[in-house]
Amino acid sequence: MKRLTVLLLVCGLAAFGLAACGSDNNDNNTTTAATTGTTGSTGASGASGATGASSNGGGGGTIKVAADPSGALKYTTTKLTANAGKNKVAFTNDSPVPHDVTIQKGSTELGATKVVSNGSASTSVSLKPGTYTYFCSVDGHEQAGMKGTLTVK
Repeated sequence: MKRLTVLLLVCGLAAFGLAACGSDNNDNNTTTAATTGTTGSTGASGASGATGASSNGGGGGTIKVAADPSGALKYTTTKLTANAGKNKVAFTNDSPVPHDVTIQKGSTELGATKVVSNGSASTSVSLKPGTYTYFCSVDGHEQAGMKGTLTVK
């Protein structure tokens, strides 16, 4: 049990470090959503908080989204990619400012996480190939620029 606790702590710190090392100019940041296989493992790279992918053969996967840890009204990236299929949206907000992630295609909302401060939340969405918008639905946050584009292949 002690090893599991230490492992979880190390993984959490590593994820926080990756999220914190992005650049201030989010216009050029791109994150590729990690796909999770039956073992639950994902790969990671150290560039701009991007995550790697391991194929599970059935499409879909996990889309990792993080709010800016400084509390700014932005995500750590404004461009994400994912595989078509059922996807888990895993949202992390390490700031005290409340945020969420809402996935939308046109005017149709497909799913949203709950609003969290200093925590995480998730939801599942079924996505077809195309372009989607993700944004924070807290009043005024999307208008302030807390949004991005999700490309599904």
